[in-house]
Amino acid sequence: MYNLNRKLKCLNLGCGSRYVPDWDNFDFVANSEHVVPHNLIAGLPAKDDSYDFVYHSHLLEHFSFYQAPIFLQECFRVLRPNGILRVVVPDLESVVNGYLDALKKVENNLSGWEDNYRWMQIELLDQLVRNQPGGLMSFYLSQEHIPNLDFIIQRLGSEAKKFTDRERSQSGNQGKTYASNFPTISRTLESFAQPIYRFFCYSSYRRNAFLKLILSSKEYQSLRIGSFRQMGEVHQWMYDRYSLTQLIQQCGFIDIIQRNATTSYLEGWSAYNLDTEPDGSVYKPDSLFVEAIKPEL
Repeated sequence: MYNLNRKLKCLNLGCGSRYVPDWDNFDFVANSEHVVPHNLIAGLPAKDDSYDFVYHSHLLEHFSFYQAPIFLQECFRVLRPNGILRVVVPDLESVVNGYLDALKKVENNLSGWEDNYRWMQIELLDQLVRNQPGGLMSFYLSQEHIPNLDFIIQRLGSEAKKFTDRERSQSGNQGKTYASNFPTISRTLESFAQPIYRFFCYSSYRRNAFLKLILSSKEYQSLRIGSFRQMGEVHQWMYDRYSLTQLIQQCGFIDIIQRNATTSYLEGWSAYNLDTEPDGSVYKPDSLFVEAIKPEL
């Protein structure tokens, strides 16, 4: 176990707004002077064996099935021997079990579970199939009244609460359609979309106008959907404890262990407030936490 008293060189990938100032923090788009902008799909801008600890949260699922092992091999490359990899992803097992539990309860006519069942369908499928920013998840959370808000906050944690609190503090959302609610959906991406999306979101309006001129409406719609689905917002793959362990092992790591938000090979992990909030609550309760070690050569 590494001790916080020892000065470690740590790397946080796809960090968004959750970073440690004295770490190396990389994201597709920098939103702070402490974050370096870099296209993570193109590899990591670091020398071999240069970090003690590599961390990324809710990033790996936005790489395709074929890109994910290449990315993890890059993490392996930049870690020093005996260095730690910490991977956090949405937990496929948890969301599937939540869906099956909701299905069983709604079939047994338990009061209040129709809304929970509807939400579990969205949580399971929406980020895999959506063709528009924010998808059904954002639309559901933009309702004036959310009948099962406590259930959703229990599943998603502080992000859902922050989003719904922001919506409640604003006025004029009643009666809006999905299309007219686009500004709200765009704001949601700060909470629910992943960092890859932000790298691509600054597209050229002039180029889009030109494409509309030369393409039929059906061709343009197909191009728009295809482009959106490659921007990084959607989940390209999902992992459970078995499949993620197998993938990490195939990339050369050893001593792979499932963690929770507060436990780590790194002593005092919670003090960094990356997987937890300052009040001790879990940042993303729907997560699977796995750590591994790069072996000595």
